[in-house]
Amino acid sequence: MAGKDIDHLTLDDLAPVDEFHLRGRPATTDLAELLALRGDEKVLDVGCGIGGPSRYLAKTFGCRVTGLDLTPEFCRIAAMLAERTGLAGKVDYREGDALAMPFAEQSFDVVWSQSAVMNIADRDRLYGEIRRVLKPHGRYAFADVVAGSHGPLHFPVPWAREPSISFLLSAEATRRKLKAAGLKVVIFEDRTAEAVAAAETRSKSDRSPSALGLHLILGPDAPAIYKNTVRNFLEGRLGLIQGVVVRG
Repeated sequence: MAGKDIDHLTLDDLAPVDEFHLRGRPATTDLAELLALRGDEKVLDVGCGIGGPSRYLAKTFGCRVTGLDLTPEFCRIAAMLAERTGLAGKVDYREGDALAMPFAEQSFDVVWSQSAVMNIADRDRLYGEIRRVLKPHGRYAFADVVAGSHGPLHFPVPWAREPSISFLLSAEATRRKLKAAGLKVVIFEDRTAEAVAAAETRSKSDRSPSALGLHLILGPDAPAIYKNTVRNFLEGRLGLIQGVVVRG
């Protein structure tokens, strides 16, 4: 694996491929800074993918993190990578539906998600589930791709090859849905400019066939996906927000 010791991997070794969201590792560090974690929190990562952010939180802050993902292969790979990064005692992964989470009420201090809601049509149910599993005064930290105001998307994009599985809300509609679910908005930031810069940089850096990057996950559509992502942002068809809300 690109000259790495696959039995003793580091977070930096995996960063080019296991942060499957716009902006990559900088997005994870930015969102974590908003939370100012103490390290004793129990965290749920919704839509954890192969576990990059969950391992970052566990390693950097000492949190105990559970990842939830609908794709069983992602959960298996995440668990394997946790072993190989020496973090198996701090993270675990569950296959499950974000609309019917396999956890008891008030199980977590923090719920976390990054670029995980674009394929979910029923946001009311999603945010209701997030509130249900949060402890009183628990926090939900999110980074979401949102719909812009300048027309439909150019496809394919990272989360959808065609429109039928893409369910974006505008930034304002997202805020309204969160509040309607009983989640108090504390921080709500526009990060679209940073997303454009990151998409342009990633498109250039992933062109080498030998490089580790998201092209290994996106497959042969990667060039079109990168091009459309940048174009959608520049044309005002997409935006990126991040924020923190609190369960009352």
